[in-house]
Amino acid sequence: MNPSPFTLGVIQETVSTDADANVRDTAQRIRDAAKRGAQVILLQELFNAPYFCKVTDAERFDLAEPIPGPTVETMQKLASELAVVIVVPIFEKRGPGLYHNSAAVVDADGSLLGVYRK
Repeated sequence: MNPSPFTLGVIQETVSTDADANVRDTAQRIRDAAKRGAQVILLQELFNAPYFCKVTDAERFDLAEPIPGPTVETMQKLASELAVVIVVPIFEKRGPGLYHNSAAVVDADGSLLGVYRK
């Protein structure tokens, strides 16, 4: 049995320090990719903030959020609306003092398929 081919959309762009604006801008890019036929959309690592994981910087830990949390839930709604799969890389706060550079995988129905933690 050969699996059916599918179309990937890859989004990578410059981001600002405004996480909400980055999520809004990325949501528009996801809409654009879906209109062009993308069925699985991959976002850049830590897409909602400037990349900072080369060093451990406790000052940036305020960017962390749980999975599910506001950013992943926004992407779940968008995935369901557009019927696309979205890989959502974010800085995850899993518990007190427990942080991960993670990627949530959101299915086309908006459900959370899983989380990959580096």
